[in-house]
Amino acid sequence: MFKSLLFCFFYLICSFSSFASEPGSIDLTNSVFGFTALSLFVIAYLLVIGEDLIHLRKSKPVLVAAGIIWLIIGWIYTQNGIPDEAEHAFNHNLLEYAQLLLFLLVAMTYINSMEERGIFERLRIWMVSKGLSLRSLFWLTGILAFAISSFANNLTTAMLMCAIVLKVANKDKKFINIACINIVVAANAGGVFSPFGDITTLMIWQAGLVKFEQFVVLFIPSLVNFLVPAIIMSFFISNEKSETILDDSFQLKRGAKRIVALFVFTIATAVMCHSFVNMPPVLGMMMGLGYLKFFGYYLRLSLPRSLDKKRSKAQANKDEKALKMHGNIIPFDIFEKVARAEWDTLLFFYGVVMCVGGLGFMGYLSLVSEAMYSHWSPTYANIAVGVLSAIVDNIPVVFAVLSMHPTMDLQQWLLVTMTAGVGGSLLSIGSASGVALMGQTKGVYSFLGHLKWSWVIVLGYIASIGVHFLING
Repeated sequence: MFKSLLFCFFYLICSFSSFASEPGSIDLTNSVFGFTALSLFVIAYLLVIGEDLIHLRKSKPVLVAAGIIWLIIGWIYTQNGIPDEAEHAFNHNLLEYAQLLLFLLVAMTYINSMEERGIFERLRIWMVSKGLSLRSLFWLTGILAFAISSFANNLTTAMLMCAIVLKVANKDKKFINIACINIVVAANAGGVFSPFGDITTLMIWQAGLVKFEQFVVLFIPSLVNFLVPAIIMSFFISNEKSETILDDSFQLKRGAKRIVALFVFTIATAVMCHSFVNMPPVLGMMMGLGYLKFFGYYLRLSLPRSLDKKRSKAQANKDEKALKMHGNIIPFDIFEKVARAEWDTLLFFYGVVMCVGGLGFMGYLSLVSEAMYSHWSPTYANIAVGVLSAIVDNIPVVFAVLSMHPTMDLQQWLLVTMTAGVGGSLLSIGSASGVALMGQTKGVYSFLGHLKWSWVIVLGYIASIGVHFLING
């Protein structure tokens, strides 16, 4: 269903296969089985939308729907004597998700480790010490999300910015919701003018339809896509300073900065895995988890010596507070950080990937794509692709477009690159960053909360398309 959830540009640099399989040999789009599968997907989607109202975890309906859809496919292909074709398609989708799962799990583990070591708390204290107002925080996190997502995946960027918002304004639910909307829009917009910023951009680049340097002309349209809703929303934010109490005594835990360095090294390893040996970036990510596990082993092994040194210093300074603090230190546990990953989100994406993969295998995605480019002009079709990506994952949609080989000039390929990238911002469930932030904020940022501001996001979407034609026409 939703946009790619890969962490950091290393996964973007490598994975140009679709989560949805190519259509199988049996067309099920006009059969009762196809209609049943499509209905299941719609029902599951509606339950996800109503998560805030019915308090049903979003992973549950899509897990069940995915299972039934593939059971239907398996039964039909078995009855027709070609079960291997269905099994191959299922394994293809499962392999894509497995790489995604491991990739995300490592990234989430690093983020949890940095949070536990106090990195985000230190950043929060620094920002509070600068006297930032909520409006300033709104703009700072948005601008950073836009800039960073041009070379790092929007999911990574959004989660880091959201962590800062939660630390600075953890009690202001209204601000958290609107700040998260701004972060999602900014992160999605920032990824469209660089092949490293979004998988769909990478797919179009790899297909040779747009040259690397030609993507830069999308910078101004994508900036407009971010600025239009941001400017409007900023008028509804208080300019008062955050009421968060500043704790000047806070100190980073041992190894905090080194864990950040290891995370950067993990990114570099994943990039090199693809750039130099043409291996999936998940290989580099899993190596990065090994880095963290070895460093965790070092932290545990050297903890007694470190405590003795700090205890002696505290006793010499007669610092009772420091003595008490050092006596309550809990050793670093890497598996505790793994356990703290947002598993509901990870399982939700399994259901989404497999649902979309099943519907694609039945032939629905190609059917939609063919209908659009056969009966509409490329401009209207490409604008519709962006709207569709607010509901359905932009990767299978763009893959379906590429597989149709529509005749389009450079301007139109740039247009579909942009609309597919920023269209997911129209709904919170239209992008990986939106889904992740809903889980990260524990429902403070929600589908309905995002929907209230969709009108300003639509204005930004329309404005960016207009600017694209004005500049690149």
